[in-house]
Amino acid sequence: ARFGPAEGAVLVIGAHYDSHGGHRQASGLPAVTSHRHTPGADDNASGVAGLIELARLFSVHPPTRPVELVANTLEEPPQFATKHMGSAWHARSLSNDRRPVELMLSLEMIGYFTDKENSQDYPVIGMNLLYPTTGNFIALVSRPEDWKQTRALKGAMRGATDLPVQSINTFPSVPGVDFSDHRNYWSQDMAAIMVTDTAFLRNKEYHRPGDTFERLDYDRMAKVVRGIFAFAVESP
Repeated sequence: ARFGPAEGAVLVIGAHYDSHGGHRQASGLPAVTSHRHTPGADDNASGVAGLIELARLFSVHPPTRPVELVANTLEEPPQFATKHMGSAWHARSLSNDRRPVELMLSLEMIGYFTDKENSQDYPVIGMNLLYPTTGNFIALVSRPEDWKQTRALKGAMRGATDLPVQSINTFPSVPGVDFSDHRNYWSQDMAAIMVTDTAFLRNKEYHRPGDTFERLDYDRMAKVVRGIFAFAVESP
């Protein structure tokens, strides 16, 4: 879905709509049961719900910059990190068409939050000294070269709601930094940021049968969407 002007650098916002459990079935693995199926409420129905709500908001309040909303398939294994990922196809098509891209935002798990102490893990020892140990924030994850875009997005999101927003600009070699669709836009030399509740570093039902809808925090999820919308409708 496209919104805003036809010309100019586009803001791409994407989310993958496949779940880990769906690939088990498609791959001919043992029949999906309540013990094997991954409902995928957080990963990544939450991101898709955010994408649909953004479409509704943009239809009522058209952005002044070009915006393209993209629902991607094949993000989960066994296609993850291959050329067959839906986002890889989309990023290549933008590059082949020489369409200028301002920024790509990957909505990757935006629904699980908790106020429980020591509920937030990190991939590198010592990060807990710099970042919160309570999983009640949304995280913006990107490369060092995308720090200006990260700072702008963080400022817009913090100004839109009271939801805590943390950010990190580091190298893809850090575990988890490139674990979503944004990786494919990096490979096409496009700025991209993952917007995430940090997945398995917080949600212990990641890729498990317990990733169900009643565990999501819909109020905070809505604040994530409002923050993304606030950034999108700002003048680029």
